[in-house]
Formats: sequence, structure tokens, C-alpha cells
Amino acid sequence: MAHATEEAAMRPDEVSEVLNRPGSRELLARDVTRLAYVAADGAPRVVPIAFAWNGAQVVMCTTPNAPKVASLAANPAVALTIDTEVHPPRILLVRGRAELDHVAGIPAEYLKQTSSYEMSAEQRVEWEAEVRSLYVDGMVRIVVTPTWAKLIDFETTLPSAVAELARRRAERAGA
Repeated sequence: MAHATEEAAMRPDEVSEVLNRPGSRELLARDVTRLAYVAADGAPRVVPIAFAWNGAQVVMCTTPNAPKVASLAANPAVALTIDTEVHPPRILLVRGRAELDHVAGIPAEYLKQTSSYEMSAEQRVEWEAEVRSLYVDGMVRIVVTPTWAKLIDFETTLPSAVAELARRRAERAGA
């Protein structure tokens, strides 16, 4: 019953313990996550999106007219994946509920999320001017407070199904 344990709700202190691990902190310092949600048509969607971690919440910003905004308003349950592109991969899985915050102007988190974009100081000034002219109606902050988290580093933690196979192998070897 590995899945039943994995799917169980986590206490806030358990979530914090996972998110405060060095590997999790490294992943939370990255700039792109994959946001999974249920779209208006009832089908799942996964989209890459820039994010910022404020120490307690994942903050993503988007346009007010983005389809995900209406979908998240109707069903705020989300899952996030933040991972690396190396082998073995390091993966942080997060679940929570999205809160939508319509804001005037450009949220500070959006500028932080995009600060890793490679551009000269002049290009950055031009880019920010373009962003400010584009988002005259403001933006929507998608704020997710983690209610569940798992770090998979393939050294100290494995996906639950792989961990189950390893346990069975160990039992066979010990038998």
C-alpha cells in the first residue's frame, strides 16, 4: 500500500521539513516549475511557468486572461514539479491549493522570477518597459502554499514505486 501512504495528507511541520532540506532549497531557488491543474474542459494540463519561492509559498504570475486563471478559480487543486536536467535527476514534488491575487502593475515576484534571464542592463531596461506596457491591466499572482511535498534525489529518497521494488528485492535477497 505504498500509494496510500504517499497520498496521505502531511502535517505542516512534515511539509516544512521536506522543503527545508538542502536539496529542496536548491530546487526552490530555480526559476521554472511545471504547474499541473485541471482545465475548464476537465482534462489535466501541465505548463512550465516561472516562479519565486518566498520561504512559505510558491508564487507564479500570469496574465489576467490566461485560461489557467479561470480553471484555477473553479478548481484550485494544483501540483508542481521542480526538477533538474541531469542524471540522476533531483525532483521536488509539491501539492497545494492555488490562491489567485489580481494585482495592479507588475508584481515584484514577477521581476524576481525573470531576473535570471540572460540580457544586458540595457536589454533589461527595454524588456521591463515592454512588460509594463503589455500588462497595463495588471497581472494575477498564483500563490500556492504547499500542503504536501516530496524530494526525490535517488540517493536518499526514491519514487515510492521504485522504493517498493527495492524493498521487495531486499526481502528476496534476505530470504
